[in-house]
Amino acid sequence: MLTWTSKPSHDCRGDFVGRLERRPIWARFERTLRAAMLLLSVAASLADLPNVARAQSIVPSEDSAPSTGTTIAVKQNLAYERPTQKTMASDYFFDAFGPDPIVGSAAAAGFNQLGNAPPEWHQGAEGYGKRFGSDLGIVAVATTTRYGLAEALREDTLYYRCECRGVFPRLRHAVLSTVTARRGDDGHRVFSFPSLVAPYAGSMTAIYGWYPNRFGAKDGFRIGNYGLLAYMGGNVALEFFYSGPHSLLSRMHLNNAHGALDPGPNH
Repeated sequence: MLTWTSKPSHDCRGDFVGRLERRPIWARFERTLRAAMLLLSVAASLADLPNVARAQSIVPSEDSAPSTGTTIAVKQNLAYERPTQKTMASDYFFDAFGPDPIVGSAAAAGFNQLGNAPPEWHQGAEGYGKRFGSDLGIVAVATTTRYGLAEALREDTLYYRCECRGVFPRLRHAVLSTVTARRGDDGHRVFSFPSLVAPYAGSMTAIYGWYPNRFGAKDGFRIGNYGLLAYMGGNVALEFFYSGPHSLLSRMHLNNAHGALDPGPNH
C-alpha cells in the first residue's frame, strides 16, 4: 500500500511574499522610478508623431511658401535673447540654495529615513540631519557643475516653456529640455553635456566624499539617475504648473520673460 507523508505548508507563494517583504523599500521604489523614466521616454517619442504627420500632410502653395519661411525665420531669431549674467547668477542661487532644493532635499531625506538608507547613518534626528545635508549637498554640487560648464560652453541652462499646444508636445519639450540647452547669441538648441553630467557629478561627489566606504561608482551612477529624473520632473512642473505673477515659479525667471516677443499660447 502506498502511503503519503504530509509536509509543512510552505508553498511557492509564501516564498515569494517572504522575499518581497524582506526586500528593501528603496529597491522596490527603484523599479518604479525606472518604469517612470521608460514611460516618459516613450511618451516623448510618441508626442512627435502628430508633428511629423502634420508636416507631411500640409503642402504650402508656391505663393505662400517664401513668405512663410521668412516669417518663421524672423520669429525664431527675435524670440530669443540671451539672459544677462545677473539673471544667470540669480537663477543659480535659486536652483542651488533656494526653497525648491531645500524642500526637495527634505522630502528625499524623509524617504531615505523611512528606508534607513544608508543604514550606517541610523535613525533619529541625527540620521535625518545627515541624510538631509547629503541630499542638499548633492543638489548644490550638481547645480554648480551644470551652471559652471554651461558658462564655459556658452549654453543657456534656463528652462523655456514650449510655445506649442497640446499635452504630449509640451511633455516632449519638457523631457527633451532635460538634456538639451540653448547655445550662443541666437539660442539654437543643442545637446547639453553639462545637463547630462551634472547629476552624476553631484552623486559621485557624495559617494566619495561623505557616504560610507562600502559605496562605490555603481551606487553613484544609480543616485545620479534619480537626480536626472528629478531634474526632468522639475522641467515638467515648470511646463505645466501655474506660473502667474504671484506664484513661486514666477521668481525663477524661467518662463521666457527675457527675450520672448511672442510668449505663445501656453504663457
